[in-house]
Amino acid sequence: MGKFTALALGLTLAAVAGSAPQDAGSSGHVATRTLKVKVHYTGSGTVDDQHKIYLALWDSPDFATSRSAIPIAVQAASSKDQTVTFDAVSASPVYVSAAFDPSGQWNAQSAPPSGSSLAMYSKAPPKPGAIEIRPGDTATVDLSFDDRVKVP
Repeated sequence: MGKFTALALGLTLAAVAGSAPQDAGSSGHVATRTLKVKVHYTGSGTVDDQHKIYLALWDSPDFATSRSAIPIAVQAASSKDQTVTFDAVSASPVYVSAAFDPSGQWNAQSAPPSGSSLAMYSKAPPKPGAIEIRPGDTATVDLSFDDRVKVP
């Protein structure tokens, strides 16, 4: 349960970092990275403008084991099936996690409350999945979750 507790605590630090210029070629044009996350929540909670799913973008897989990891960006989804876009992603690889508080009281500025559903993108659970994005490209991943993993 330690990795999910660390995930929950990591979401407390939902500070959105500024993005750094990436791979400016000889033309001076900055090629940015974009990540689209297709969120699919099949749990029993209601997701809407008052009950959002918060997605955190990380530049290291350490968020799953460290209480000091800080996300590089946070976005919200207001429906159970929605694509959330992270523009001007400053790093590669990146990692994505999600948290949903069914009470609707949480705004991602503190630890997700007890009972919040948690998830992370992974091809080999419980290891966070690396998402590689080349400069100038857009990557798309699916993040499906339900209520099986919750904050104690």
